Amino acid sequence: MQHDVAAEGREPRRGGAARPLWRRWQTWAVLAAVTLAGVLLYRTLSRYSMEELVASVAAVPMARLLGAAGFAAASYLCLTGFDFLALRSVGRPLPYPRVALASFISLSIGHNIGVAFLSSGAVRYRFYSRWGLGAADIAKVILFCGVTVGVGLATLGGIALLLRPGLAQDVTGLGRSLAFAVGIGCICVPLAYLGLAAFVRRPVGIGRWRLAPPRPLLALAQIAVGAANFACVAGCLHQAISAVVETGYLEVAAVYVIANVTALISHVPGGLGVIESVVAFLMPRADLIGALLVFRFVYFLAPLTLGLTLFGATELVFRAKASGATAAGERGRRES
Repeated sequence: MQHDVAAEGREPRRGGAARPLWRRWQTWAVLAAVTLAGVLLYRTLSRYSMEELVASVAAVPMARLLGAAGFAAASYLCLTGFDFLALRSVGRPLPYPRVALASFISLSIGHNIGVAFLSSGAVRYRFYSRWGLGAADIAKVILFCGVTVGVGLATLGGIALLLRPGLAQDVTGLGRSLAFAVGIGCICVPLAYLGLAAFVRRPVGIGRWRLAPPRPLLALAQIAVGAANFACVAGCLHQAISAVVETGYLEVAAVYVIANVTALISHVPGGLGVIESVVAFLMPRADLIGALLVFRFVYFLAPLTLGLTLFGATELVFRAKASGATAAGERGRRES
């Protein structure tokens, strides 16, 4: 997907006064996102006593805890693929270690704050702008990643609705025929996207924006990595739930993606309550705190803690390099 501006792939020209203002804005946006993430981390942990946290984690068999951690790691690995494919789509590929760093930090923060395209987008801008991408290219990357989420969820959600229409009826309250129709509609989304990528090569204009579909293989990779991500999140949740009550992976995955599709259709901000509704549906008479704590700790809080630590460390590295470059430039001017 592409967005054409006056100069391809570069930021629009700004005056000398506008550029410092833009720099200050993106700095404050990142600081606000990181601060909010830290506050949310504190508020989430403060709901529980240390005894509850320790007891909940200690009650989980080591195999289940390692399984949940493995699926969480696989999900974040898939998420790095979102950015990797996006950068190739806009013609600005970067080395994978850089992509993985920017993706993990931005999404570990964005997942906890919500409104990920804004919160994680601000952190992405912080990294990618330093590595030579302009605002237009970064906007394309964010849009591409959003589309990957959509086609991945539609693919897995459609499969779940078609294979488990009775379960979909219980979760959503929809009739079986309506759930089946929604499942067909979900499956049509990735198929239509593939058709668009295969047969439409001319950019489509929407106001000042010009959007061009990715190459077919890139679109197919989008669908695959997007669906794999949601499958891994469901796997992490399954391991957490199975630590309390035995249940099948397919059942957890079906309920999870159906709840996500329902949240998307109803425009629930950030899918609030999706995890709680899944756990409550699968464990109506069980103690929910153990499963919820394990999942939220493994998938949200541990990555957030690591992401904030990495963000602080990379900021120190970036600033040290900038200071060194400035000092070297001043020495060069004095010597000349």
